[in-house]
Amino acid sequence: MAGDFGTRFLSKMAISYYDNGWSKEQMVPSDSLTLHPGAHVFHYASTCFEGLKAFRQADGSIAIFRMDKNLARFAQSSSLLYLPEIDIEHTARMISDSVAMYSSEVPDSPASLYIRPTHIGTEAAIGKAAAPSDTSCQFILLSPVGDYFEGGEANLRLLLDTEGVRCGPDHGMVKGGGNYASALKHIQRAAKQYNANQVLFCPDDDVQETGAANFVLIDDDEIITKSLDDSFLHGVTRESLLTLARAKGLNVQERNLSVQELLERAAKPGCEAGLTGTAAVVAAVGTLIHNGKEYPVGGGQPGPRIREMRNELNAIQWGQAPDPHQWLTHL
Repeated sequence: MAGDFGTRFLSKMAISYYDNGWSKEQMVPSDSLTLHPGAHVFHYASTCFEGLKAFRQADGSIAIFRMDKNLARFAQSSSLLYLPEIDIEHTARMISDSVAMYSSEVPDSPASLYIRPTHIGTEAAIGKAAAPSDTSCQFILLSPVGDYFEGGEANLRLLLDTEGVRCGPDHGMVKGGGNYASALKHIQRAAKQYNANQVLFCPDDDVQETGAANFVLIDDDEIITKSLDDSFLHGVTRESLLTLARAKGLNVQERNLSVQELLERAAKPGCEAGLTGTAAVVAAVGTLIHNGKEYPVGGGQPGPRIREMRNELNAIQWGQAPDPHQWLTHL
């Protein structure tokens, strides 16, 4: 993976504060943020965020991909964390105005501008372990990014974990820092013990998601992925890819998938597996690791269908193909 992905930030960010109502947004330096050390976010993880991208189109204009979908999830995460309610129109304006201000910094394909809206609880109240923050702050970070994987296509190694969980099973729909933090120990152990890139969490033999992405299995004309519930994040890229697959007549199955079925199907020639997310779109999985044994997926190398899925979605994002679902917000 690209070690420097998301480490360069544009010099200013939009910011707004909530205290019995949202303040007018301001553009401030993006390299600092002043908070009381007792702020709720530091002690009780009252934080959520989103990840979306702006793309330079074939005609040179700028468009943001699926902003409405990401903002709806941003509002949902805020609600589930009992943070002050997001004003979606206000946040959309903060994003659009920020990207428009830095339109000259949006790179050409295959790069893009990564957008990170963040919402945090700011009330200085360390006695509120069992109560939400009454005040909050939201800000919009912008980061020009290239390909997520250096040196070509991904060929990931996943450890199947049937005992650990990414987060609390009723908290998976939150795109919050706490969920990523709770998965980190599993990911680091898998890297150290098995040279794995990620952990595919399979509690109670139910194949769910990795620490940072949704999982899909492609077998002939079937695409299998877990059906939506509260236990995992409802990925925007996942939903976009499934929509395109259905339009092509593929058999999309959103259902439970056991570890045994996964390993049996993965052994078939031509089978492919992938991880979906904003950063990499869809990344090929070459090896599954279970009970100390390695299982190549298909031939153990990236396959054509994962590549085709990624290219089809990228073409829409960069304005190189029609946008039949009106996913792009043009600035």
